[in-house]
Amino acid sequence: MANVAGMTGTSASKSSPPTVSLATMRMLLTRLRPSVLLYSAVLIAGILPVKLIGTKDYVGADNDDGMRLVEVRDFLSGQSWFDLTQYRLGVDGTLMHWSRLIDLPIAGLIKFFGLFLASEQAEAVALALWPVSLVIPLMLAMAIAGRRVGGVPAMHISLAMTALGVWTSNRFVPGAIDHHNVQIGLVAMMTAMLLDEEHRARSYIVAGLMAALAMAIGVETTPFVASVCLVVALHWAWVGAAFQNAAKAFALTLTLAVSILFFLTMPPRLYSTVTCDNFSLGFYSLAAIGGGMLAVAAVFASRASRMGRFAALGAIGIAVSASAIVIAPQCLHNPLDDLDPMLVELWLNNISEARSILDMIRDEPFGIGAFYASGLLGIAVSAFRILYRDRVRIHAILLFLLVLCWAIGLMQVRGVPFANLIAILPLALLIIDIRRISNSDRENVAVASCYIMLVLASVPAVWAVAGAFIELQGQTEQDKKKEKDEENKPSCTSREALAPLKAMPVGMVAASSELGVSILRFTSHRVLTAPYHRNPRGMLTEMHIGLSEPKDAKAFLRGADVRVLAFCPDDYPTMQFAKLKPEGLYSQLAKGNVPSYLQPLPKAAGVGVQFFLFKPEK
Repeated sequence: MANVAGMTGTSASKSSPPTVSLATMRMLLTRLRPSVLLYSAVLIAGILPVKLIGTKDYVGADNDDGMRLVEVRDFLSGQSWFDLTQYRLGVDGTLMHWSRLIDLPIAGLIKFFGLFLASEQAEAVALALWPVSLVIPLMLAMAIAGRRVGGVPAMHISLAMTALGVWTSNRFVPGAIDHHNVQIGLVAMMTAMLLDEEHRARSYIVAGLMAALAMAIGVETTPFVASVCLVVALHWAWVGAAFQNAAKAFALTLTLAVSILFFLTMPPRLYSTVTCDNFSLGFYSLAAIGGGMLAVAAVFASRASRMGRFAALGAIGIAVSASAIVIAPQCLHNPLDDLDPMLVELWLNNISEARSILDMIRDEPFGIGAFYASGLLGIAVSAFRILYRDRVRIHAILLFLLVLCWAIGLMQVRGVPFANLIAILPLALLIIDIRRISNSDRENVAVASCYIMLVLASVPAVWAVAGAFIELQGQTEQDKKKEKDEENKPSCTSREALAPLKAMPVGMVAASSELGVSILRFTSHRVLTAPYHRNPRGMLTEMHIGLSEPKDAKAFLRGADVRVLAFCPDDYPTMQFAKLKPEGLYSQLAKGNVPSYLQPLPKAAGVGVQFFLFKPEK
C-alpha cells in the first residue's frame, strides 16, 4: 500500500534545525485549531439538546456519577482536600480511592454557577458542561494523532470517527462526571505524543505529564502508562542519541510530575502506605524510580552501542522489578483477588465493567462485535502494515498499545473503549488507501463495496446496531413483554421514591448496594453499603441481613445500628438474594411476611421501595 505523503516507513529519527520544528508545530496548530473547534462545536451542540431532552435527572445513570457528586458536595462543605473518607458510607465510614483532581474542576464549576443560580441549578449546569467540555481535548488529541499518522485526510477521518464514538457512548453526556472520560482523553493524548516522527522534546514532555496525571486520577490506566513508558524506553534503546532529548524530556517530566502530584494529593499520614487500587507510595515510587533511572541512562548511555543501551535498559527493568517486590509486593496481583469470596460471587461478578469476554459470550453474545471487532481489526491492520514494512514505527506503537488494551478488554470490558479509540488511527489509514484505490477505478464494484464495508466495520456502533437487530429477530413475545415490564418498573432510587427518608431522624439505613448512592445523594442518612470494594464490612453486613433468616437478620440489624431498612423487591441484588435463600429476610419480605421487629411505613404510589422502621425491642 502506498505511503501517505509526509510519512516514513522506517523507524529512523529525523534531524532538523529548531526553526524547522517550530515552523512545523505552528503549521500543525494552525491547521488543527479550526478543525478541532468545528468538530467539537458540532458534537457538543448535538450532545447537549439531544441528551438533555426528556432526561429526568441531571446526574448520570452510573452509580459512580452520583457518588462523585456526593464527594464533591462534601468537599464544597468543607471536607479537607486530603480527606477522601465518605463518613456516611459503611459501618465506620469508608476511605474512597478516588482523586480530588476530578473533584476540583467540578466543584469550581458548581461554585461559579452558584454565584448566579440556586444550588441545585448550579449543580445541574456544572454537571452538564463538565463532560462535554472534555470533548475538546479528546478531539485535539485525536486530530494530532490523525495528522501525524496520515496527514490532513487521516486527521478528518479520525475526528469524524471519534465524534461518532463519543456520540454513541455515555462517557461524555451531561451528568457523566466519573473519571473515565478524563482517562479516555489522557490515553488519546499519550498516544498522539508517541506518534511524533520528529521526536520533539515538547511531545514527550506532554506524554510524561499525561502519564503522571493518568496515574494520579485512577489506576485503571496504569497498565497503559506502563506500556507508554516501555515504548519510550525501547525506542531510546534502539535509536540512541537521536532519541536522547525525547527520552530525557519524557523521563524527567514523568518523575517530576508524579512527585508533585503525590505530595499534592496524598495526606502526609499516608506517605508510607501502599495501596494497590489508587495512587499511593507503590505506584509513585515505581514511576519515580523508573523515570529517574531512564533519565540518567539517556544522559550517560545514549551514545553507547545498541547492545549497551539495551543492557542499561535491562538494568533499569531489574531495579524497578526489585523495587516492586520490596515496596509493593501485594500489588503484583489483582487487589480485588483479596475480596471475601462472598463479595466476589454476589457482587463483583455482576459488575458490568468487570465482565470478561466469556461473560459477554454467555450473557450478551450479540454485543460481542460492538466491544471487540474494531479493536481486533485495528490489530490486524497494524500487524499487516508492519509485515509489509509500511510506516513501521507508527504501526508498531499502535499495535503494541492496541494489543495491550484489547487483551485487558478480554479480561475486563473496561479496557475496550481504549482499544476502540486507538484502533481509529490504523483504520483511518486503511480507509484512505482503499478510498484512493476506489477513486482510481470507479467501475470496480468490488473495491467500492470493500471500502463501504471497511468503513462500517471500523465503527463499534455499527456492530452494536447489527447485534441488536439480530437479537431482536430472535425475541419472542414473552421476551418483549419481559423487557417492557423491566422498563416500566417503579423506581426505587429517584428523589420521589426516597422522599419518606427525609422525614425520619438521621440514622443508618440498610438497603441494597444499588440504592446506597441515591440515599447518600438525596438524604442526610448513612448507608451500610454502596457498590465500592473499600467497604467490605458494610457490604457483607447488608448481604447477611438479606440472606439470613429473619431471627438472625435481626442480630445483624442491631449490630450495625440500623434505624431503617429499605426494601426494593425489583432491585437485581435483592432478587438475587431472595432466589438464593428462600428462607432469608429479603425473600420473606418479597412474599409479604414481615417480622415483628420491622414496622412498615406508608408507601407512596408509583414507587418501588418500601421502608421499615427497625424496632429491636420487638
